[in-house]
Amino acid sequence: MIIEIENCADSLLEAQSILFLCHAHPDGDTLGSATALAHALKGLDKTVAVMCDDKIPQRFDFMFVGIKQVVDFEPGLIVAVDVADTSLLGRNAQLKYSEKIDLCIDHHASNKLYASAVWLEPDSASAAEMVYNLIKKMELPISKQTASCLFTGVSTDTGCFRFSNTTPRTHRIAADLIELGADSESIIQTFFETKSRAYASLERMALDEMQFYLGGRCAIMPLTRAMFGKSGADDSDTDRLANLPRQVEGVLVGVTLKEQSDGAFKASLRTHGDVDASAICARLGGGGHKGAAGVTLNVSMAQCISRLVEEIEKEIGE
Repeated sequence: MIIEIENCADSLLEAQSILFLCHAHPDGDTLGSATALAHALKGLDKTVAVMCDDKIPQRFDFMFVGIKQVVDFEPGLIVAVDVADTSLLGRNAQLKYSEKIDLCIDHHASNKLYASAVWLEPDSASAAEMVYNLIKKMELPISKQTASCLFTGVSTDTGCFRFSNTTPRTHRIAADLIELGADSESIIQTFFETKSRAYASLERMALDEMQFYLGGRCAIMPLTRAMFGKSGADDSDTDRLANLPRQVEGVLVGVTLKEQSDGAFKASLRTHGDVDASAICARLGGGGHKGAAGVTLNVSMAQCISRLVEEIEKEIGE
């Protein structure tokens, strides 16, 4: 059932114990949105926890000060945040909670409407934008820590306000969060201006292997398990790599192709202009946004590239 922000606010205010679920391979938006809600509602003496199936990278530690990551209570309300499909929760969380999710807060047009109630805003650049308005609707105070959580979500899902999903509302919300005490300078430095040595090594290898297709309009950059092993990087070091192929002149569709531990390949697509990444991925069983989408394919790398190029050519034309 599709609901509005007022219904969402009522559900959260009525519940006394709430579990917030984030998607696996967590990013700033799912973590920032969930922890922001947890901090805001904890101020009402509610029992809250934020759960993610995967290890949370250290750079997000500031979000979890005072927030449980272990579910040692029986939640009265289970809420998925920034999760378009239960398959994105990760294997353990999917098995335990996929049939029990009461509420979903999401901005992906590809949302599968799996929860009992879904508040969906595809026009929002991030779930954090939605959560900012939701906390305001509940008339709850936004602390400096909560503002920093939300600013992380807004900034990371818009590529530090560079992606096409950035709107005037995005900038207004970001400005409000800075006025509320968000540590914008530190967040931008951490997430956009600092590279670990492992990341730098992985980036160099990945760029060396990048190939161009369809007359240079498509660039595909592989990330193999061997590259991870040689560089010492892990999955948490790959967030920004997805944007690199699209930055090459003439490229309309940039693809980062990451080999998974089970041999499958996760393709992350970034597009320019009117090219719809979500339409490409939807035809392959994935989804996302117009400018950024993804899909996982259980085939060889060569087959994966072939299928991607075929679908991309359909989208961008001759």
